Amino acid sequence: MHRSYSVEEAALKLGVHKNSIRGWIKSGLPTVDNSRPTLILGAELKAWLDKRRKAAKRPCSPGTFYCFKCRTPKAPALGMVEYKPMNDTSGNLIAFCTECGTMMHRRARKEAIEANMPSLAIKITEAKPSIIERTPPPLNCDKMMDT
Repeated sequence: MHRSYSVEEAALKLGVHKNSIRGWIKSGLPTVDNSRPTLILGAELKAWLDKRRKAAKRPCSPGTFYCFKCRTPKAPALGMVEYKPMNDTSGNLIAFCTECGTMMHRRARKEAIEANMPSLAIKITEAKPSIIERTPPPLNCDKMMDT
């Protein structure tokens, strides 16, 4: 942050290709001057990347999920959501996109489901309580073949 970087050094530090840095310069990343080698101040690079990240965010309002295929927040298809608990306090909300049909996921606390998904049909799937109720191992198990 307190030093200047060449295009190659910035690319190495950020783990991107040097052509990505050059593209960022063309799209508005400020440089020290027009001389060679092209130098970028660390503070300006950090500020530019933060501004770019904030502009790309798409916060989800209550009742919506972020669809990675459509790249926007979307309402669940048919107003139906499934909740799968991960532990006692939180779990995953699962729904399908109304536009493209892609499966969408959203993490939520159990007590905040109604606030996150108002006026939607929510199906809560409970995990099986013990190992005994799980499916048995297949018959072609290695332990069975040794005997």
